[in-house]
Amino acid sequence: MGTTSFLTRARALLRIRNQLVRECLAELLSTFVLIIITLGCSAQKIAFFETKGNIVTSYVGSAVAVMVGIYTAGGISGAHMNPAFSLAMCLTGQFPWWKFPIFVVVQTFASFISAGAVYILYYDAIWYYSNGTLTVSGPRETASIFATYPADNISVANGFLDQVIGTGVLLVGVMGLMDARNKPVPKGLEPVVVALLVLSIECSMGANCGCPLNPARDFGPRLFTYLAGWGSEVFRWVEGRG
Repeated sequence: MGTTSFLTRARALLRIRNQLVRECLAELLSTFVLIIITLGCSAQKIAFFETKGNIVTSYVGSAVAVMVGIYTAGGISGAHMNPAFSLAMCLTGQFPWWKFPIFVVVQTFASFISAGAVYILYYDAIWYYSNGTLTVSGPRETASIFATYPADNISVANGFLDQVIGTGVLLVGVMGLMDARNKPVPKGLEPVVVALLVLSIECSMGANCGCPLNPARDFGPRLFTYLAGWGSEVFRWVEGRG
């Protein structure tokens, strides 16, 4: 009886009543879950010489991460997890413009701390694989664990177009799934369908630039690598990285 009473009082004290704070915390948690799983898949693929993961596990893992993120906070913040999606929601009048910069900051910060968590989790493996040197290019580069970089001989223009088309397909697909006047997805399965959409885009448009489709997912971890020792090269367009 005493334990129940204590838990009830603790829940009452810890309960957050401010709606904006609740939404920001939900967005932080959902984006953190999305990015830590996504980057973790990349770390297993790269830092373990592709013996613990490969391109398939990276694609499947990151797609499932989207599903988990939506289930984590979809009912509170909408689980945008992506500034591009938040912008699309604003442009269609489904999200207030004044919340847009707040969500972008939260999503980027969540991506940043997710990168830190993956770095800590795979610290020994990253340093072993890199031979003690954190680089953006070369046969033992590790920067691509955290951010996406172009494939060999991909120009800036082609890379830009790649991301515009890939992100556009993602947004059209998600907005179509959300449209109540369209063919509805069975209630509760929306995150599963979005995950399959992401997986299909990764499988069809991931070769050029790694298919980030998410400014926060790319910039937050990229900023982390800059501060953690990879240097300013992480912000340069690197061609012929291998």
